Amino acid sequence: MKLVLLALRRPVTIVVAVIAVALCSWLAMNRMHVDIFPSLGAPAVYVAQPYSGMDPQQMEGFLSYYFEYHFLYITGIDHVESKNIQGAALMKLVFHPGTDMSEASATSTQLVLTTISMRFSRISRDARKRAGNPSSRWRQSES
Repeated sequence: MKLVLLALRRPVTIVVAVIAVALCSWLAMNRMHVDIFPSLGAPAVYVAQPYSGMDPQQMEGFLSYYFEYHFLYITGIDHVESKNIQGAALMKLVFHPGTDMSEASATSTQLVLTTISMRFSRISRDARKRAGNPSSRWRQSES
């Protein structure tokens, strides 16, 4: 109620105050730099590969090394960071600014699938050799 009484007693002061606030806000809006999509740093893709039953050193030698080697063939990659924890390998693929991230993501997904299929087919082949090729024994015992 006091604000209304002040406005009735001093109308010119209130009009000047309103004009001053409007002018200051207009100047602030015109001078403010607006960036809708700010730069968030280097673009990155994260890859997490779980594999239970392995300690971090085994994960590094068994999976991370092969992933890092194949990731270096992706166009626009800057560097690869990896961290191995119990039962999982976590990798961060950092790309140069301006890289087409949809293409980079698709390529990295393709390389992950290719590397997994190559690595695990080699594992199963080695396991069959060590076990005396049980699949061939199984086929022989069936017939």
